[in-house]
Amino acid sequence: MIEIRNVTKAFDSIKAVDKVSVSIKENTVFGLIGTNGAGKSTVLRMVAGVLEPDEGEIAIDGIPVYDNMEAKSKIYFIADEPYFFANSNAMDMQKYLSTVYPEFATEDFYNYLVNFGLDKKRKINTFSKGMKKQLALLCGVCSNAKYLLCDETFDGLDPVMRQGIKSIFASEMEKRGMTPVIASHNLRELEDICDHVGLLHKGGVLLSKDLEDMKCNIQKIQCVFSSPEDEAKVISSLDIMKNEKRGSLNTLTVRGNKAEILAIFATVNTVFFEALPLSLEEIFISETEVVGYDIKKLILG
Repeated sequence: MIEIRNVTKAFDSIKAVDKVSVSIKENTVFGLIGTNGAGKSTVLRMVAGVLEPDEGEIAIDGIPVYDNMEAKSKIYFIADEPYFFANSNAMDMQKYLSTVYPEFATEDFYNYLVNFGLDKKRKINTFSKGMKKQLALLCGVCSNAKYLLCDETFDGLDPVMRQGIKSIFASEMEKRGMTPVIASHNLRELEDICDHVGLLHKGGVLLSKDLEDMKCNIQKIQCVFSSPEDEAKVISSLDIMKNEKRGSLNTLTVRGNKAEILAIFATVNTVFFEALPLSLEEIFISETEVVGYDIKKLILG
C-alpha cells in the first residue's frame, strides 16, 4: 500500500501540494485526476522519492520512501516526458534497467518491442512522442516493480495503443499484483481502467473514492410523471443531487441504492421512465457540485 499522509510541497512562494492525504491499495488501478497545475506530477514525484515533502510523510508498504532504496526498488516512475540516455536505443535501456531492477523481464521486453513494432536498435531520439511513451511504459512494466507511477500515461498514444497498454496492465495485475497509479487530466481516458479515483484541485484532494462505490451510490433517472402530485411525491422522497427539467421530461441525478430508488418510483405513475448508466465524468460533476465546485470548469475531457 502507498500511504500519503498530510503531505505539503512548495516551490518558493507557490504551494504545489497542500496537505494531501491519500491511501492507494495494492493490486488496484488508482487514477489521479486534475488540471495542469493541480499538483499531480508533484505528488507522483514525491511518491517516487524524487522530491522530499516539506511536511507530512509518504510510505511504501510501511517504509518511508524518500532517500530509501528498499522502498524505491518497489517503484517505477514514468514522467510525462520520459527520459532516455542520449543516443541510446531500447537495448541500451534494457541493459541499464536490468542493473537497477534485478527482476527485469528481458524476454518479455523484447517480445513486447516486436509486438509494438519498436526497433530495438533504432536510436530513441528518432522516435515519435507516442513511440517514446510506448517504450517508457514497456520499460516500466518489464521492470517488475510492484508500483508503476504513470504521469499522463496515454497522452500521445493512439486508441489502439492505449487499449494495448491497458490490456498489458490488466495481465500484469493478474499475474503478479502490479499496482498502476495513473495521473491524467482526462476523465474519459481512465474510465474503463480505474478502480479508485482521486481528484486534485489547487494542490489539495477534492475527492477520493472507490469508482464502483460511486457508481452504485449515484443513479441517473429520466422520467415523465403522470401528474404534478406524483412528481412532488417522488421529489420529496429522494436525495436529489441534480434535477434538470426540459418540458415534462425530468433528468434526475439521485444519491442512493438503485433498488431503493426504483421502489420509490414504483409507488407513482409515470408516462416514461428509464434508469441510465452514468459516466465517470457525470459522477464527478455530481459529487463536486455538491461540495460547491463546478468540475466542468476544472476538467474537460
